[in-house]
Amino acid sequence: MRVSVQQYSSFQVTALVALRVLIGWHFFYEGIAKLTNPYWTSAGYLAESQWWFSGLFYSLATNSSVLGVVDFLNSWGLVLIGLGLMLGCLTRAATIGGVVLLALYYIAAPPFAGYTYAMPAEGSYLVVNKVLIELSAMVVLLAFPTGTLFGLDRLIFWKRTPEHQALKQAHA
Repeated sequence: MRVSVQQYSSFQVTALVALRVLIGWHFFYEGIAKLTNPYWTSAGYLAESQWWFSGLFYSLATNSSVLGVVDFLNSWGLVLIGLGLMLGCLTRAATIGGVVLLALYYIAAPPFAGYTYAMPAEGSYLVVNKVLIELSAMVVLLAFPTGTLFGLDRLIFWKRTPEHQALKQAHA
């Protein structure tokens, strides 16, 4: 489904693009913070998992070789997803990657009654936390591909736009 600016008000388009850029900044900054901290590791987060796949997450945390790969993929995944969202570049892939990553974060440490974690929480949550909210916002971005309106995707995929196809047919 192609989205055109004419289908939405300028306020709607601006709000969606702002949401994409702000989430992108959050991902990007989290990735940079992890890359620049030589002591950062996901080991503690993974080892505390208590829900689905807790055994898998624990085994990832306790195998130093695998943990190094997980930390590398997590940090660089955050950076690349963030850049993709901020720049509107390969937005669909970045959004899907972000949804998957956030889902893994949520599954590893859900805010359910009776689950306690050593890592500090910013508040008291029950089922809904900031990870689930950001994941939901990413699903909204997946439904509205703003990268083809305002972003590098507009340049990358310009031959696939309805306007280009109409022009191509008119000259055929």
